[in-house]
Parts: sequence; structure tokens; C-alpha cells
Amino acid sequence: MADVELSPTDWVQNQTKTILETGTTDGVLVTGRPIVLLTVRGAKSGKLRYTPVMRVEHDGSYAVVASKGGAPEHPTWYFNIKAHPEIRLQDGTETKDYVAREVDGDERAEWWERAVAAFPNYAEYQQNTDRLIPLFVLDPK
Repeated sequence: MADVELSPTDWVQNQTKTILETGTTDGVLVTGRPIVLLTVRGAKSGKLRYTPVMRVEHDGSYAVVASKGGAPEHPTWYFNIKAHPEIRLQDGTETKDYVAREVDGDERAEWWERAVAAFPNYAEYQQNTDRLIPLFVLDPK
């Protein structure tokens, strides 16, 4: 794989290093909840970037929630996925390629429910911001 950059945020960088060193996302948790590791291409730089996110899986597809903790703006990786929707996702020791699509309407509502069940903080994050938190569904390539 091409050159991949780690997040400049310490705790995200530490999670990523743990996954890379152990070869698995198993045991890497946020508030006791499992995560998966995305590899996305930067919208401007074109460089590959690691992004750990909460694990929200259903029937072989995954949801990715661009919450940024309820901040008023989208996380940087949101724009990376919009620009380059082909993503590599690692869940446990298994890594596969996916294609991301931003969802809305009933499909978003269904996946939002799954996301909040997987990570209840998402409901609070949505209350803390005026923006509708974007949600991507990643389908196997």
C-alpha cells in the first residue's frame, strides 16, 4: 500500500498504532465500544490516511458517522470520503474494500438507529450541533 499518514491527534494516532502493531482492531475500544479502521485517500493531498471509527455493521455493510463529537463542522475525513469513496476497512483481522455512499431519508434513519445502538453518544452529538450529522454506508466492493 502507498504511503499512509497517521492522524495528528494523539489518541487517534495511538489507537491506529495499536491496530497496526497487533494486526487487529479487536480490543481497541472507545468508551468500551469496538472500532474499525478505515483507510481513505485525502481529498487534497491524495495521500492515504488511517481513520479509526466506531463499529456499526449490518449484513456485511458498515455505517460511518461523521459526528466529530457534535462539533459545528464535519470532520476532515468526511471530505476525503466524498472525494474518494473507495475505502479499505479493517474489522478485527479482516480487511476488505468498500464503496461509501452518503445516505438520507428512511435509509439514513434506519442506519442512524443502528449507529446509536452501537455508540449511544451519537444521539447526544446530534443534539449538540445544528448540522445534520452525515452518515455513509460502506458496501462491499
